[in-house]
Amino acid sequence: MIGSSGLDPLERPAAKRGRLKVYIGMSAGVGKSYRMLEEAHRLLEQGVNIQVGFIETHNREETHALLEGLPVIPRREVYYKGKRLEEFDLNATLLLQPARVIVDELAHTNVPGSRHEKRWQDVVELLDNGIDVITAVNIQHIESITDDVQRITGVAITERVPDSFLQRADEVVNIDLTADELITRMKEGKIYDKAKVETALRNFFQPEKILQLRELALKEVAGQVERKVESEVEPPKQLRRERFLACISSNHKAAGRIIRKTARLANYYQCEWIVLYVQTPRERLDRIPLDKQRHLLNHFKLAVELGAEVIQAQSADADEGKPIVGLPLKVLNLAQANVADAILEVVRKRSITTVCIGKPHFTIFQIILRTNVFNRLLNVLSVSNVDLIILS
Repeated sequence: MIGSSGLDPLERPAAKRGRLKVYIGMSAGVGKSYRMLEEAHRLLEQGVNIQVGFIETHNREETHALLEGLPVIPRREVYYKGKRLEEFDLNATLLLQPARVIVDELAHTNVPGSRHEKRWQDVVELLDNGIDVITAVNIQHIESITDDVQRITGVAITERVPDSFLQRADEVVNIDLTADELITRMKEGKIYDKAKVETALRNFFQPEKILQLRELALKEVAGQVERKVESEVEPPKQLRRERFLACISSNHKAAGRIIRKTARLANYYQCEWIVLYVQTPRERLDRIPLDKQRHLLNHFKLAVELGAEVIQAQSADADEGKPIVGLPLKVLNLAQANVADAILEVVRKRSITTVCIGKPHFTIFQIILRTNVFNRLLNVLSVSNVDLIILS
């Protein structure tokens, strides 16, 4: 997310940054808030200056009881559209300067007018000011796997946390329960009010869905641990440094999937990655439909939030059409004859090791086929020792 300064808050320099611990769970009710409060009591007994900045107990008796005896920072009262709301008080926390602070509901969207749009951005500012943060998030809110979550649950997730935020975590902990244990807690009224239990059991809290979300959570934490190990051990010099190129078109559904899947690959290998969009003559600024232009801008923004560099190329036969740029993004303009040539030039100039494109029915693949150079693209990539991944 681009801040008011024009800089990504994850990239702002800081002399001393706080440590970040993230609890990840497969769903609500697994015990993330409970574990954070247990840890707060343990740290308080050890003499650590810890404060509860924001915790959401959802009126769960066991969790709420753990607040007893802990120093809690009062919430900030906000009135929005005639309603009184309570938000995490970032300013008060910065003034108090605790050694550690608990900030729950990481994916929360702040009330309009707040200093930051998202709570994870509040956490970044705390870390940049040397305050250690303990926080929690459900697996469905991690940006690059929201497509998988929607496929499993049938629910579109609007509040998301970028993968780049999790990458800076010093410690990631999975809070795990079996599907049977979670459903039992639900039936006992320990997660939602009993009036909501039957609806939840018929929808989100079904065993097969819980198992798949549990698998995603376990894989995410395992991947975070593996990346931390790899980052602390110097790799053998003979291994090549990976660099991914995601090629997207104006097909908004396909583009989002390609960006997120390439982000997952790049995050796994802890490497740089690039998103390439080639503006064809029919997609000049004065020709492209407004809805497609809006989708492209959203995809450029998504790519930057996930840590990519965006390259927008104009084909040579696109006349004098202006590039589709409406955000403060790092965009490079090329002048190429067609989509395939643009891909090959970026591969050569940026030392790309893996090119990611969509399945044959996706627009960009059809363009490559129509230019009759797909075989040449494969040959060049093969000779250059560049891998080609066709994403579903």
